[in-house]
Amino acid sequence: MPLEVEESHLVSRCLKGEPDAWQELVRRYHRKVWNVAYHFVGRAEEADELTQEIFIRVYQNLGSFEPSGNLSGWLLRVARNYCIDHYRRRRVEKTLTSSDEPDPAVGGPASEAPSPHDVLEQKDLAHWIRTALDRIAPELRQAVVLRDLQEMSYEEMAALLEVPLGTVKSRINRGRIELSRLLTLRRGEWSSALGARESS
Repeated sequence: MPLEVEESHLVSRCLKGEPDAWQELVRRYHRKVWNVAYHFVGRAEEADELTQEIFIRVYQNLGSFEPSGNLSGWLLRVARNYCIDHYRRRRVEKTLTSSDEPDPAVGGPASEAPSPHDVLEQKDLAHWIRTALDRIAPELRQAVVLRDLQEMSYEEMAALLEVPLGTVKSRINRGRIELSRLLTLRRGEWSSALGARESS
C-alpha cells in the first residue's frame, strides 16, 4: 500500500474514533513533533508538554488534512505553527508581566513600583506590536519571530522551515520592513490614545 494511501487510511480511522489508530499516529510521529518542540524551547520537560499540546491541536484539526497530502509534512507544519504561536504568547506575557516589576536600572529605589501610566504604556506597546505581527504575511511573521524574538541563526531557520538560506534572509528583511511600516502607521494612533488617557 502506498504511503499516502496508508496515511489517509490512518487519518480516516482516527476520525472515526478508533483509539488504536490514534495511538499508532502518535507513536509514529511523536519523535518528529517532539524534535520541533525541543528546537523551539530547548528544554526536554517543556518540549514534552508542548508536544502534548501540539497533538491536541492535531486531533482538533485532523479533519482539515487533505487525503492526498503528506501526513508527516502536515503534522510538522501544525507543530511549527503551534510552537511559533506559543512562543509569541509567552513573549507577550513576559512583556506584560515585566511591566509590573520595578527596574532598578531605570532609576529610583528597587522597591519603587512603576506608575499606572507606565504600566498602561507598556501594555499598549505590547498590544500594538502583537497587532502589527498579526497583520503581516504568515511566512514573514514566522521569520521575524524566529530571528528577532527567538534569536535563531539563519542556518537553523533554513533547516526548520525547509527553505533555502536566501529565502530565509529575504523573508526576515521583508518582514522587518513591513513590521516597521505598520508600527510607524500605528505610532500616531498609539500616541493619540495615550494622550486621551492622560487628559481623561
